[in-house]
Amino acid sequence: MNYEDIKRLMDDMGNSKINSLDIEFPDGIKISMKKGENSASTGENLISLSSNQIPQVNINSQTNITNEAEKEENYKIVKSPMVGTFYESSSPKGEPFVKVGDKVKKGDVLCIIEAMKLMNEIESEYDGEIVEICVKNEEMVEFGKPLFKIK
Repeated sequence: MNYEDIKRLMDDMGNSKINSLDIEFPDGIKISMKKGENSASTGENLISLSSNQIPQVNINSQTNITNEAEKEENYKIVKSPMVGTFYESSSPKGEPFVKVGDKVKKGDVLCIIEAMKLMNEIESEYDGEIVEICVKNEEMVEFGKPLFKIK
């Protein structure tokens, strides 16, 4: 699990009503996060050196939520209005509607979300510049998941 995946998990948890989360992956990585005291921690990564010896490596990182919030205030977030599949273009071989750095106006189509075999065009709610596309093409999205950051 790389840094971006962990950061996305932290962001998703911060935007949800969940107060704690524990995940254990088949490769031995464990992640434990709790909301509350301006910190989120990533838990234990167990590494086996031999069959008798399993050292425990703790990876703890504290994230200052106020700094993250200050940074996020500069951006306008376009969130998913529904559960479905995110598509960056109107066809598999088509050009994406928008890329990082593109200028958009309110009403411009940013993506398509397929929900129950219906293709729903998601339009920009803001004027500005795309600074981040928060999801990958053909990724499943939940209601309220950030899709784009606009400056």
